[in-house]
Amino acid sequence: MNNSNYSPSFFRFEDLRVYQKALDYYVWVQVNTEMFPNAAANPLAHSFVDVAMNIPGKIAEGSSKNKTQFIFHLKEAKTAIRQCVMFTSASVKLNYFGDEQEEISRNYLMELTKMLGALIGSIQRDHNSPHSSSGGNRVDTGENDDIDAHNTY
Repeated sequence: MNNSNYSPSFFRFEDLRVYQKALDYYVWVQVNTEMFPNAAANPLAHSFVDVAMNIPGKIAEGSSKNKTQFIFHLKEAKTAIRQCVMFTSASVKLNYFGDEQEEISRNYLMELTKMLGALIGSIQRDHNSPHSSSGGNRVDTGENDDIDAHNTY
């Protein structure tokens, strides 16, 4: 691969702030679960990391679909957030997380929930607008600016 031709904005979902925040949360979970007892074989650590990875994964996956499907994938990302709330609570109950880690995790998750809700609302308003084009339009082709209106989320 020739790195001089690489453009991170080719994949338009990478321009979404919510995607970047979700990726930050995944990295935070990865680092903090490494401190769990027997982390490599700990089922809580493994599940927590997998579900945290689903948040940016669902955003990326949905961005290549039509608007209705994108909203569906964003809602799946919100489901993964709720699962991470449960993993955070379990980590506290098992004394794997202290108060500071719990607060950081919950703050990430609350912010991600708000950002996803705002993005979903924005897409729904745009999709239902009498001036919008057909709901079958792709949100992310890597070639157009359809998603640009949503970059603030």
